[in-house]
Amino acid sequence: MTALKEMKSDSRIDVVHPHILVMEDDLNVAKGLKMIMDEQGYDVDLAGTGSGALDAIGQYDYDLLMADLRLPDIDGMQVVKRLKETKPETEVIVMTGYATSSLAVEAMKLGARDFIAKPFTEDQIRSAITAALKKDAQKQRVLKQGLDASYNTSIQKREVLKVLNRTTEDEKFWIRLMENSSEALKEYTLDSAAKAAIASGDLHWMHENIGELTQKQLMFIYKRLEREAW
Repeated sequence: MTALKEMKSDSRIDVVHPHILVMEDDLNVAKGLKMIMDEQGYDVDLAGTGSGALDAIGQYDYDLLMADLRLPDIDGMQVVKRLKETKPETEVIVMTGYATSSLAVEAMKLGARDFIAKPFTEDQIRSAITAALKKDAQKQRVLKQGLDASYNTSIQKREVLKVLNRTTEDEKFWIRLMENSSEALKEYTLDSAAKAAIASGDLHWMHENIGELTQKQLMFIYKRLEREAW
């Protein structure tokens, strides 16, 4: 059975559900898992072979892979390995009827989040999925925070460079900036640290947050430092 993509839509609201791929060659087990996950509101795809799972992974981004290890074509461990090499952020729960400590260790080394031995209960499945997706949500929040911080840094760099470049071309702006920096900087999207660095001529902050500056860009900073020295 190849991977099945089930699209869910509601014209009234756009809700993003966790996207889960179940890699399981036993159709009854796969359908049972899907029924449990559908009840929880998850977006579930099924793959009955390792190659079908790899095809699905290549096409879609999944939050979680439920991976059986004994498949009719390729070893499920190889699918887990390929997934973690290409999309390491995807969580993995390994499930098998041939549970051994060595398999569990191998799966964890590859990056699996959890290891469940068959037969399992509905509560075990729900608990394992909830824990895995909670961990994934935490990672996504950390990633978003990092991206937001990176985006803000790029904005500050752009705006500071705008200010310094303008000082090389606009004498009136230079004077306004020198005499009343807060008023002169009102039109720029600068945080308090960037404004303070420009106003005080903080070379250390400039080097750390903006990078190398040209002599023209540095001219205002040097003059500001000279004025502070006086």
